[in-house]
Formats: sequence, structure tokens, C-alpha cells
Amino acid sequence: MEHIVNNLEIIHKRIKHACKKANRTSENVRLLLATKTVDTNKIKFALQQGESLIGENKVQELKQKSNALKDIHPEVHFIGHLQSNKIKEVIKWASCIESIDRLSVAQKLQQRLALEEKEIDIYIQVNTSFEDSKFGVSPDQTIELTKEVAKLKNIHIKGLMTIGLLSSESTEIRKCFQCLKQLQQKIKTLHIPNVEMNELSMGMSGDLEIAIEEGATIVRVGTAIFGERIYPDSYYWNETKSDI
Repeated sequence: MEHIVNNLEIIHKRIKHACKKANRTSENVRLLLATKTVDTNKIKFALQQGESLIGENKVQELKQKSNALKDIHPEVHFIGHLQSNKIKEVIKWASCIESIDRLSVAQKLQQRLALEEKEIDIYIQVNTSFEDSKFGVSPDQTIELTKEVAKLKNIHIKGLMTIGLLSSESTEIRKCFQCLKQLQQKIKTLHIPNVEMNELSMGMSGDLEIAIEEGATIVRVGTAIFGERIYPDSYYWNETKSDI
């Protein structure tokens, strides 16, 4: 487990350095542990080092790990593509869903929440790279979707999420994050009821510095903490629509 301690130290140093470069305070950037396929004992160990926020992509893993971690009480976000038939399970275990990108799913989520007399925080997922293979609402439809979802009283919009372009070209990656920040600022000026728009979940192991420079409040890191896994990044982040 020693490598997890070292890796967490490295990531927090990267976050602090990026914040200093961007003239931001590191307290305003949270680290989300991306725990898909990660053994529960490793997650527990990371949480025991002072971490408090985890994110899961798959409902079955979310269910299994939430049961195993219930004594630790981490904050749990669902960061994968949300299917309508999985809503009932997701709201049992997650306090926030970062991946709402369709009004139809938001409406079904509202119906289930109302039935169970629950409320939940969500982020709108935006496809800032304009790739057909990616999940997320298109940037030009984000404001309209936000307005419609905001009418659903049991759902509280807290911000936006995006998966940046998986590329070695930092300029192209930066454009994705700048797009999300610009959308956040536009939505803020509209003062939409039931919308706070304070959170930007963007940036992963390879591009968290760029994301922080462009305003990220949450960075989602898995590989750089828990080590390389046998699948590519696209598997862990529901990168393509084939992973449904």
C-alpha cells in the first residue's frame, strides 16, 4: 500500500503547484478518487490517509463498494453514463450524479426521487470535445438543458462536468476546459432558480494541471493513485458510446 501514500502525496503536490501557478488556493480544488475496478481494501486505505471523495462508473461496483465502505462514510459521486434502469440503485448509494446529459433521464430521475422522497445533487455533463463517440450534451444545448432540468424540484444542479480530449496536444485539451468554464460563467449570469453552478469537474491523471488552470473545482484521478490497470482510459471513463 505504500505506493498509494506516495502517489497521493505526488497528486496533492501537483494540485498545489497548479493552483499556485493559477493564483488559486488549493482548498478550492477537491480530489476525487476514481475507483473503478480498484480493490476495496485499497480504497479504504486511501480514505484512511485523509481522502473523502470517491467516484464510480458502474452501478454494480457502486453497490458493492458502498456496502463495504459504509463504516467509513465517504462522499460518493456517480461519474459514469447513467441508464434509466439503473437510477433506483444509483440514488441508494450516491449523493451526486456528475453525468446528466439528457432531459429524459433527468425526468425519470425526478420521478424516482419524488417517489422515494429524496433529493440529489447533479452536474450536467458536456461534450466539450465535440466527438460523436462521447457522452454529454453539446455545448450549444447546455444552457437549454440546464434550464429544463432546473425545473425538476428534487434535483439540484451544482455545476458542470466534462471529459477532456484524450490527446497529447495541451492546446486542444485546454480548449475543452475553457469551453466548460465559459458555459459556467454564462449560466451564472442567467440566475436560474435551483442552479448554483459553482462546481467544474474536469481533469484527470494526465491533464489535471490544465484543468485547474482553467477553473476545475474537482479533478478525477485513478491511475496516478492506484496504478496502471489492464484497460485503457476509455474503459474507465465511459469514453465511447459502445460502453453502455
